[in-house]
Amino acid sequence: MFRFLPLLFCGLAAAQSLDWRAINEETLRHYRALVQIDSTDPPGNETKVAEYVKKVLDAEGIPAVIVAKDPARGNIIARLKGNGSKKPLLIMGHLDTVKVDPSKWIFPPFSATLKDGYIYGRGTLDDKDNLTASMMTMVLLKRAKVPLDRDVIFVAEAGEEAATQFGIRYLVEEHWSEIEAEICLAEGGLINRKNGEVRYALIQTAEKLPQGVRLIAHGPAGHGSRPLRTNAVVHLSRAVEKIAMWDPPMRFNDTTRYYFEKIGTVSTPEEAARYNGLFDPAKAPAIREYLAEHEPGHYSMLHTSVSPNMISAGYQVNVIPSQAEATLDVRALPDENMPAFLDMMRKLINDSQVEVVSDDRNRRPPAPPSRIDSEAFHMIEAANKKVYNVITIPQMSTGATDMAMLRAKGVQCYGIGPMVDEEDAPKGFGAHSDQERLLEEALYKFVQFNWEAVNSLAGKK
Repeated sequence: MFRFLPLLFCGLAAAQSLDWRAINEETLRHYRALVQIDSTDPPGNETKVAEYVKKVLDAEGIPAVIVAKDPARGNIIARLKGNGSKKPLLIMGHLDTVKVDPSKWIFPPFSATLKDGYIYGRGTLDDKDNLTASMMTMVLLKRAKVPLDRDVIFVAEAGEEAATQFGIRYLVEEHWSEIEAEICLAEGGLINRKNGEVRYALIQTAEKLPQGVRLIAHGPAGHGSRPLRTNAVVHLSRAVEKIAMWDPPMRFNDTTRYYFEKIGTVSTPEEAARYNGLFDPAKAPAIREYLAEHEPGHYSMLHTSVSPNMISAGYQVNVIPSQAEATLDVRALPDENMPAFLDMMRKLINDSQVEVVSDDRNRRPPAPPSRIDSEAFHMIEAANKKVYNVITIPQMSTGATDMAMLRAKGVQCYGIGPMVDEEDAPKGFGAHSDQERLLEEALYKFVQFNWEAVNSLAGKK
């Protein structure tokens, strides 16, 4: 339990000055405990994490329920009531993580080992940092008795990584009245740190949408000792190469245009010239090629992207298969016309033996980017300035988050995240990597940021 220091007044809420040293100790204890619960998806088993979170909230007198489509895959919903003068604010973190290969880890993946200022473990970056920060923000709001202009809803959802039917899709379809909000804060952003220096904040205001596509090549079966030019594997290989080397049409939206304009202001002169050159039709093709080779994340932000990730064919070495298949990971721009995009792929491949087949099973609904000229965005900017003293840049995520489901319902969603070393991902310590870690300092600052942002967005004016 932390203690309050003398009361101070700000214009947004009756904000007490908190004992952050004690809060940090409590935060670290909860964070490590949550990382130590294995909730890899599949199978998920998120109810184990949900029960831990509910126990913390119950101890503070915060009303919280676990709702589930599958008893093993529970979701938490908690609410602090405001005066109702504004529509609710939703803060989210998901309970599941991606799977692990324990042999690749320096420390056991669910040990939450604290070493040299880092916490190691699966979920430290994705997404038990947001889960912990949101939970702690609810705790602090309740303890401080902060008067609120709007309800603050906390959701911790299952299935974000691989099974949204148990998580956000289930919540939107079956529990919408309990989570409906005007604004949402969830995963998707970060605070960039390079060479130990904090540089800028990225806030996710849009995201690309995953779209499953398969290439299916057909041809006659035969004996492997008599090679056929009609071999399905050969036709598939040619199609995959064409798709992999394709530079789809570039298109900016409000978020990506502003992003490339602003990122140049915190880049080297050479980088700034490159990003600014994207707006020059004469320079853009060569710059896109450079980005494809050296900055694939930036390259992906410019268009609907296609990555051939799985190939299957044949069942015996001396049998020419009659069918070969490649599974493509297509990440569509929010406003992409997918039937027209698939037609472009068919024309590019130009092979009657190869089908292009859409798979909509995991597609998330399209939605426009969240506003970057809103009061909410400016309040998030102010919180970043206060906690990190950096500028805020909106970005479009190339990966997917559960906010896609909420944007489609009209919620203004903003992806936030902790301070991350730019050098970590190339070293293999990023989200979904063979290892994962978070700076201890980053965890504490992230809770402070959440406290500042939520007070600004929801505190009584």
